Amino acid sequence: MTDPNAIQPSELDQLPDRDPEETAEWQASLDAVAKAAGPHRAAYLMRRTLERAEGNGIALPKLLETDYVNTIPTSAEPGLPGDPEMEARITAWNRWNAAAMVTRGSKYGVGGHIATFASAAWLYETGFNHFFKGKEADGSGDQLYIQGHASPGIYARAFLDGRLNEAHLDNFRRESGGNGLPSYPHPRRLPWLWEFPTVSMGLGPLSAIYQARFNRYLTNRGIKDVSASHVWAFLGDGEMDEPESTAALALASREGLDNLTFVINCNLQRLDGPVRANFKIVQELEAQFRGAGWNVIKTLWGSAWDELFQLDTTGALVRRLREVPDAQVQTYQTRDAAYIRQDFFGADPALIEMAKLLSDDKILECFHLSRGGHEARKVYAAYKAAVEFKGAPTVILAQTVKGHTLGEGFASKNANHQMKKLTVDEFKTMRDLLELPISDSDFVDGVVPYGHPGADSPEVRYLQERRAALGGPAPARRTHALAPLPAPAEKAFASFDKGSGSQNVATTMAFVRLVKDLVRDKETGKRWVPIVPDEARTFGMESLFPSLGIYSPKGQTYEPVDRDQLMYYKEAKNGQILNEGITEAGSMADFIAASTAYSTHGEAMIPFYIFYSMFGWQRTADQMWQLGDQLGRGFLVGATAGRTTLTGEGLQHADGHSPVIAATNPASLTYDPAFAYEVATIVKDGLRRMYGEAAPGEDPNVFYYLTVYNEPLPQPAKPAGLGIDEGIVKGLYRFNTAESAGLDVAAANAPRIQLLGSGTAIHWALKAQRLLAEEWGVAADVWSATSWTELRRDALEADAALLRGEERVPYVRQALHGAEGPVLAVSDYMRQVPDQIAQWVEQDYSSLGADGFGLSDTREAARRHFGVDAESIVVAALAQLARRGEVKATAVKEAREKYGL
Repeated sequence: MTDPNAIQPSELDQLPDRDPEETAEWQASLDAVAKAAGPHRAAYLMRRTLERAEGNGIALPKLLETDYVNTIPTSAEPGLPGDPEMEARITAWNRWNAAAMVTRGSKYGVGGHIATFASAAWLYETGFNHFFKGKEADGSGDQLYIQGHASPGIYARAFLDGRLNEAHLDNFRRESGGNGLPSYPHPRRLPWLWEFPTVSMGLGPLSAIYQARFNRYLTNRGIKDVSASHVWAFLGDGEMDEPESTAALALASREGLDNLTFVINCNLQRLDGPVRANFKIVQELEAQFRGAGWNVIKTLWGSAWDELFQLDTTGALVRRLREVPDAQVQTYQTRDAAYIRQDFFGADPALIEMAKLLSDDKILECFHLSRGGHEARKVYAAYKAAVEFKGAPTVILAQTVKGHTLGEGFASKNANHQMKKLTVDEFKTMRDLLELPISDSDFVDGVVPYGHPGADSPEVRYLQERRAALGGPAPARRTHALAPLPAPAEKAFASFDKGSGSQNVATTMAFVRLVKDLVRDKETGKRWVPIVPDEARTFGMESLFPSLGIYSPKGQTYEPVDRDQLMYYKEAKNGQILNEGITEAGSMADFIAASTAYSTHGEAMIPFYIFYSMFGWQRTADQMWQLGDQLGRGFLVGATAGRTTLTGEGLQHADGHSPVIAATNPASLTYDPAFAYEVATIVKDGLRRMYGEAAPGEDPNVFYYLTVYNEPLPQPAKPAGLGIDEGIVKGLYRFNTAESAGLDVAAANAPRIQLLGSGTAIHWALKAQRLLAEEWGVAADVWSATSWTELRRDALEADAALLRGEERVPYVRQALHGAEGPVLAVSDYMRQVPDQIAQWVEQDYSSLGADGFGLSDTREAARRHFGVDAESIVVAALAQLARRGEVKATAVKEAREKYGL
């Protein structure tokens, strides 16, 4: 009996049916087809009908999966231009040398990967021969994100075209001698070849999307027309499991980035085994990308399969291909024809009949060798369709065999990612398969030879001619002889020297005010790239919205709700601000693209990315490492910094360790400025070093990390005297003495202590200085430690110089030399931060810090909890002096009781 309360089908459809009779006829037709020809035929007709509707512009939900066949049928493939036989010989040489390089290096135990490039060779070679534009092409050429594990193949090609020699190949993964090749794409290690670090998996695809987006940003803002540049990202199907790999797919489709192509090498294997053993990774990726709005091209089967598809008059073959899980496809790769006949074809009567028409050789050719990613014609068809498609990014899902051409010991084996070498016999088999003119006598003492047809050979001439036609060698990184950017007007920086008087100003606000002045500079203002992850109002940046605009490729297609307000939310096609929403990873990818535009596009851009300091290094430190590798320049700004300064937020917002993480990155110059004038001095010097005239021995390929605070406090005037700016930049200077602070220390020989504070902690030190003088008769000098990390690095360099026989005194020791009394250091971070310099301080040294997890409370209560407030500093100072016999031991107990500690 029907439930009267049940929802009826008609109630589920919110759209009224204007012609129920016509609807019923369509449904009856579908039922008839399903009954007469089977559900698969009905599904086929439905798919074709939906495709026709889409082609006619009828708005319908898109199909997320298609059959497990090539998107571009053989009949629609364009002819392959150029000389296919010549390209096959070039690819054979590159396959050989990539394997030889890794195998020869294995005797040193340095490792390497062979199987990845073996599967992807044609994906790269087809691009190099016909698509990838070099630096001399229009715009800035193309940007290539090479899959890290395929680097031996890229080196092999550079060897063939004369950019590398045998000595380079023999030093693969052995760089210390100065003539080596890095394991993976590392621009910092090989800056003339590699542009983009990619081997930290997932960061390549994320960065590629934001690079394509930043290309549009440069064009739309009128900085440089790079509309002819195309971004190609080569990825592994296993790599797509990384969350960063798919984090920005919607951004790419939303902004119509048809200047971007992902090429996913679907060899069905990750590092330990199948990617989706019991499922189908290609189908999963197709649905994921289609659902995100991408154009999807599947290049799965080689030409040997054409005969099988022509015999498939019932659709049984397509159905079987769709249902066989990936791990079983891998098994077919390693089994004989009898097994395949039984397991694959034996599952369906129609396939049994088909198999009777196929020879064993034909079956093995299809299941062992013939994949779309191994045929230049099919790859060319996919690439051509990708670059011609407009309105959305394209992903090419190219099926290959991992370890292809390396022999039965490699192909599709679960362990092949960890297999580092071939035997001599395996090389000889490979030589015969690739038809290379290498004789047995070339294997001297069992060492596999490199192969090269000669610098003036037809192969090398063809390769070089093709690259010349496409704009020069690739990949390649350009080092542009850019003129230094003119320094902004001094007024922007000097305005902070006089302090804020009685007005309370947080250093976060000081930084934002400085940037507001700098972006108005006529010479360099347009080159600033403000980046913020949806917290602009938190940092007081909303005033920049109407003046700079928020970048949107569509401009502003709506009337903002706050249009009648002075600081309304303004989006613009030429907007300068990149407001990325809640994505620190996306914001960092923005920063990387902007910070390396000086090389990628020959345009120096000045990015600053401002974020909750807790959500920068802790979340995206891997991208900061990528930034350093890519030789990026710019300003990272950790706002709302410190463990006790962000009131009420608690454990997961309270940053007590970002300077520790930042200190591990050699390219990061980490500063914790206390005052507005320090912020201005550091930014000024950073602009000089990164974009102006770097001093001899200074590396301009660095980036700055500044921590700034949301605690409004009076900003003092910049102290007078020589060396203040130098001290700020180097990391330490004396802010005042007890005497210059106007404190009355009665005894001429009063005990003295040196208080070192960074960031907001200097305010607690200044209060402690007053308490020590007024209540305990102790004179304290206060020092601003703007960078514990730079002090440590300078000291480490001084130590290294001493070992070389050079006399050099660390700056921290020079600065504190002769300072009377012990040293007490304090910051709003864990003690490990100030303790970085302890071993180079000649005075007795101790520190205070906010170790442990953060907690929700007022600033005062949190500082008392961690023992870093002014009163805690006083007690710690008295304890130091008591140990030296300079104050009574009872003073420590008295102070604890007096302050309730």
